Amino acid sequence: MRVPAFKRVDRLVAIAVLGAVALTWGVIVSLDAFRVFISELNDVGQGQYTLTKAATYVLMTVPRRLYEMFGYAALIGGLLGLGGLANSGELTALRAAGLSKLRICASVALGIGLLTVLVVLLGETLGPLGERKAQALSIAAKSRDVALAKGGTLWALDGTTVISARRARTHGGKAQVDLDGVRVFEFEPDGRLHALSLANSAIHTPQDWVLRDVRRTEFGPDSATSRTQAETAWHSGLDPRLLALSIIQPQYMPLRDLDRNIAYLERNQQDASSYRGVWWTRVFYPLNVLVLVFCAVPFAFGALRSGGLSKRLFIGIVLALGFYFLQRAIVSFGAVYGFHPALANLVPPLILVAAAWAYFRRHA
Repeated sequence: MRVPAFKRVDRLVAIAVLGAVALTWGVIVSLDAFRVFISELNDVGQGQYTLTKAATYVLMTVPRRLYEMFGYAALIGGLLGLGGLANSGELTALRAAGLSKLRICASVALGIGLLTVLVVLLGETLGPLGERKAQALSIAAKSRDVALAKGGTLWALDGTTVISARRARTHGGKAQVDLDGVRVFEFEPDGRLHALSLANSAIHTPQDWVLRDVRRTEFGPDSATSRTQAETAWHSGLDPRLLALSIIQPQYMPLRDLDRNIAYLERNQQDASSYRGVWWTRVFYPLNVLVLVFCAVPFAFGALRSGGLSKRLFIGIVLALGFYFLQRAIVSFGAVYGFHPALANLVPPLILVAAAWAYFRRHA
């Protein structure tokens, strides 16, 4: 007879919590999208970038923002949902019926866990797709000379030269841009192909571009000649600042694209640590959300009975920010000292679990 009772408890708590999570989630994402829309207004009028395209750009990035903000919304919404149950006396009734704080938190985690599965699917499908389409829209509208093809391939026009790159990436912030898998098509004014250069990579220096591992083929009226060079200067007006805008950042990529980039960089003996770190962050995302909600909610039980909405919001924001900075600090520390990204991403939830375990030992 106890199983149906527990199921009813789970349903009661889940409905209350998920309603508060949905409301909090919508508010946070709306504020973030509005902030970005305001910043995009500065670019309206640049090229063919209109107010409508700026709004479309922001809307296309909403799935990715939903994914990023879900963890914080789950925590704050969980506190607000339990606070609503406390204000109505239902939380007190559940405690009087013999349910421990741990059991109530398990009901919260159950409801949020089901939603987390959908959010992870969103982050692997619509999130990256929308981000890629948004970047393509922005670049195509702001510049007629640069475009993104399906799959993220970069195409650019520089006078009578057409440039294609399999991928572009930044390092040193956005101060430097590298291109991988570069093809440079040089045309005569009458449209005839004069030369084709295939390069493993292109690096922008303060003076100019440099092509590495180049094979250049020049086409004559009746013949073609080829030569290879380890490195050669490439005089191009291609603006690296504009290219930086076209780059899909690793944190916005699905796991399959991260896998492909890691394999490509390792195959070419290049540093893949940034992509590998993001890969492990994505893998631990569901665990971080569930641990954050499951372990943080019990600490607010005392305040839920007496605190109002503002107090619960304050608790949620402090806990969310605290975990965010703890995770960033430990992951950055691990990157500096060469710890495996999996270990660096596992330590923050373990610290939170240890703190929750100590709490339950005293108060559960």
